[in-house]
Amino acid sequence: QVQLVESGGGLVQAGGSLRLSCAASGSIFRLGAMGWYRQAPGKQRDWVALINSGGSPTYADSVKGRFTISRDNAKNTVYLQMTSLEPEDTAVYYCYAIVSLRGYWGQGTQVTVSS
Repeated sequence: QVQLVESGGGLVQAGGSLRLSCAASGSIFRLGAMGWYRQAPGKQRDWVALINSGGSPTYADSVKGRFTISRDNAKNTVYLQMTSLEPEDTAVYYCYAIVSLRGYWGQGTQVTVSS
């Protein structure tokens, strides 16, 4: 089994920064792409950013230029550095990872941006 554990969420004022982490553990034989999604209250879960196994990132237009995704393959960990946060970024942020061609989700971490 594979577990994804997120950390780093919290409450921050608009314009502030947060760094999310997601560590994968368990039976990890082949760790593929890793990414982040978010879900605001009453809305669908939306993709935020993705980084492939080679380290190439892609971003949703809504976060491009403000968020940076990175990974540490030695630690099986993906990060999301969030800057210039806006109240619209308030959501539960979920980590996603492909391990041995199967997708796994973390439990989510709350990010709240106050105006």
